[in-house]
Amino acid sequence: MSVNDALTGLLDDRAIRLAETAADRDDAVRRCGEALVAIGAAKPSYVDAMLARERSVSTYVGEGVAIPHGTLTSKEDIERDALAVLRFPDGVDWDGERVTVCVAIAARGDGHVALLGELALVLLDPERARLLRAATEPDDVRRLLTPDEEE
Repeated sequence: MSVNDALTGLLDDRAIRLAETAADRDDAVRRCGEALVAIGAAKPSYVDAMLARERSVSTYVGEGVAIPHGTLTSKEDIERDALAVLRFPDGVDWDGERVTVCVAIAARGDGHVALLGELALVLLDPERARLLRAATEPDDVRRLLTPDEEE
């Protein structure tokens, strides 16, 4: 499976939510977790693990993007590997940073490590991150999360 398939193949259209609102960071993380639960990728208990991770180590990666995911001990709460992309057009205060896009991860085993690396490469491209922050269509999100073949 190519990296392109790995990223976009984990993204269910029902987990691409581009007009979300959140009161604060924890609310945004909760909404991310709920999106993963809604598509059957995680048990409801995974949401608590995502909040625990965020409270111990921020998942903010820069360029207005955060990558919420659970703790190492939460693997049993994951039904299958998946991504969720939530866009918060009004932004969310993330420990002093403004986040407008969250890419939530549910991954069993160590798959999340490679996935985090690939996502970071994609999302830390300032132009790609800018376009993702402005995306209003699921197809745009899929295209922007597809790494360039030459990378």
